[in-house]
Amino acid sequence: MAAKGLTVQQRKSIFRALVDAQDAEPGNVTGSKKRVAAEYHISREQLDLIEKEGVDKDWPPLDS
Repeated sequence: MAAKGLTVQQRKSIFRALVDAQDAEPGNVTGSKKRVAAEYHISREQLDLIEKEGVDKDWPPLDS
């Protein structure tokens, strides 16, 4: 399971926030990851796992 202790819905929300942040600042992936990790009080490693899970499972907004 990606990011222990987080529900699927929580992980999906974090993934959407990450995609939105990266869309808002396409050239600043590192900065957007730092902001989203801080906003949700998770580590960068957890965020990376959530990002991979979201891409692998084609979570929204990727499925639209």
